[in-house]
Amino acid sequence: MKETLLEALPLRERPAWRVAYQARGCSTVELLAALIGGARQVEIAQEVLGRFGPLHALARSNVDELMQVGGIGRLGAARLQAALELGRRFQQGEVEDRPAVSAPADAAGLLLPRMQHLEQEHLVVLLLDARNRLIGEPIEVYHGSLNASLIRVGEVLRPAVRANAAGIIVAHNHPSGKPDPSPEDVAVTRALVEAGKLLDVEVLDHIILGCGAYVSLKSRGLGFNC
Repeated sequence: MKETLLEALPLRERPAWRVAYQARGCSTVELLAALIGGARQVEIAQEVLGRFGPLHALARSNVDELMQVGGIGRLGAARLQAALELGRRFQQGEVEDRPAVSAPADAAGLLLPRMQHLEQEHLVVLLLDARNRLIGEPIEVYHGSLNASLIRVGEVLRPAVRANAAGIIVAHNHPSGKPDPSPEDVAVTRALVEAGKLLDVEVLDHIILGCGAYVSLKSRGLGFNC
């Protein structure tokens, strides 16, 4: 029996291994082969690309068209369609599902429903990309009785550095319901702004949340004039 292309490859050069450990370095043939599976996965992946051409053309294919490629059954065609649809949804989500936070009211609108009735203080960070779009969910850094001596600047900025975020908005709640900034709030803000400059992470605002109300320290010029 003729040796398949898969069998001729060392283990670490086979598509499944490559995708598991080096996915970003894989060729399109390798990615398709890992999805298709089976002994002839490489040959079938090559035939798929030969028949449909670029990925945008493959993305327009349907199950019946995919099944015309020898070795692809209905299950394999459905698997390919699922992968293509996931790619489409991810791409759309990058643009549509990530809200822009371009004003203090945007941040307050996201956080007030979550935080205005909390009985303890919570400090969270919103991570933003270069277009001020939200990256992921708000990240809680501290909760409890917060004061300047307990808040470490590095802990607040660490999620932004890990996510390669362009900027952050810091927010915390006042369980009293009154969002008036304290001298400590201003001091923490100033320290965050200074550290952010060193780490190339812009601290865009510090929002204090009360009961149905909020204060933007940036709008008031508190802690941002360093």
